[in-house]
Amino acid sequence: MKKIGIILLLIIVLPIGFLIFNEIGKLNETEKVLEETYNNQLQTILFSVNQYSDDILNSWANKANELNEDDQLLKNFIRENLAIESIFFLYEGKDESAKFIFDEKFISSSDSIKSVVKSILVSNKNLISRLADYQKAGYRKLEPLPVNNVSDLAVVVFSNQNDNKVYTITGFVINPQEFVRKILLPRLQQISQENFIILVRDYQNRFIVSSTNTNYSGQVEFEKQMWLIPHYKIGIVLTRGTIQDLIRNRATNNMILIAILLLVLIAAVMFAYRAVKKELELAQLKADFVSNVSHELRTPLALISMFAETLELDRVKNDEKKKEYYSIISQEANRLGRIVNSILNFAKMEAGKRKFNFESINLNNVVENIYQTYSYHLQNKGFKFEKQLTENLPEVKADAEAISEAIINLIDNAVKYSADLKEVTLKTISTGNSVIVEVIDKGIGISPEDQKKVFDKFYRVSSGLIHNVKGTGIGLSLVKQIVDAHNGTIELVSEPGKGSTFRIILPIDINN
Repeated sequence: MKKIGIILLLIIVLPIGFLIFNEIGKLNETEKVLEETYNNQLQTILFSVNQYSDDILNSWANKANELNEDDQLLKNFIRENLAIESIFFLYEGKDESAKFIFDEKFISSSDSIKSVVKSILVSNKNLISRLADYQKAGYRKLEPLPVNNVSDLAVVVFSNQNDNKVYTITGFVINPQEFVRKILLPRLQQISQENFIILVRDYQNRFIVSSTNTNYSGQVEFEKQMWLIPHYKIGIVLTRGTIQDLIRNRATNNMILIAILLLVLIAAVMFAYRAVKKELELAQLKADFVSNVSHELRTPLALISMFAETLELDRVKNDEKKKEYYSIISQEANRLGRIVNSILNFAKMEAGKRKFNFESINLNNVVENIYQTYSYHLQNKGFKFEKQLTENLPEVKADAEAISEAIINLIDNAVKYSADLKEVTLKTISTGNSVIVEVIDKGIGISPEDQKKVFDKFYRVSSGLIHNVKGTGIGLSLVKQIVDAHNGTIELVSEPGKGSTFRIILPIDINN
């Protein structure tokens, strides 16, 4: 069994253990890949939002070119796009020549807007001059200008070429909060759905808007500056926690699954080991059974053959001696018959083919018949054989012959395992809802460990008188099968050196 255990360990546990160890080793690498994947996905989302903002401004730039500096049309365009506060034109890159177009609603603040924008233009002359170079190269670039922490204003400029082939700088003065709320918010809601919260904050981390329309003040997973409103930041948050939380949860789940897999494998190995061990033990018990049966059959056959041959050769002249030999032959033949009958009955029980003739019987009558049959035989062997029958014993539904066989097997077992104190007692008891038959001996007893196995097929106690006692190992198993077939139970109370009590408990026949 040790070799089998080692083989099972090598075949099953070690490869799986190696696999688990390898998976644990790769876990950190997998989590890094997962984190990188999440990062890329979130970065892509933020990129798409910025790209959408860029597309909106480009569409405005195209519209402004189409209107060809028509003041009224430009005012109407500003009125239609609430996020635009003013459109201005800067001729030949000179900020002092800037022309501003305002809708009536912004007239009151036009002077302050002009002042701020001109200051921004002066501070970014070099940046503005490069836009004309881009335009000459055939590329129009939208360029946000730094607003020096003026959070309620954004300036975006680009270069144009008019019909006279004069390069001008066109610019939008944008209200960033209106742009985010009116232009970006629907897009944020469309992208995020239920998986993310996309939000916008200003340079002081003050909340502007989020895709869920709720004020969010927690940790932001990823955050980038908006391309066209640099002093605003657009961020993204996972609705189910941070990426670190997801990775931590996934790692925990993986470890739990690995632990469960390991436990299942250990349980499977233990189950396989026990199954193999049980099969080997059963095979050994069967081998012992064959050996014991062979020995049991050989002994009476040898005696019968020997004494029959002696009588046949007429070597015994004394009639009394002949009678003794005839008695031995008869006893051994009966013994041989009992062995064969026990084996046949056991085989029938195992195959489920044994038929029982159930009828209402009084167990006192069964015990009395057994006592009368075996009292002389046991007394000749030096046993004190007694009976204690309870009067007015209720009847039970049972097969009298099968119950007799079970009791006889218990008596035979008591006789075999009695040492110096040879006493066997048959006892009947009524408990109200059942009837009990007890077979009590003063023999060598049975240890607690063996008590759990004595009713198993082919099992024989491996201590005490076992080496000197004949038997097949099926007697007690047959008793249990008979009792189970009667819906009863069998109990054993024993202590090594103090004897044993086998108790057959049968339910009362309530129809009588």
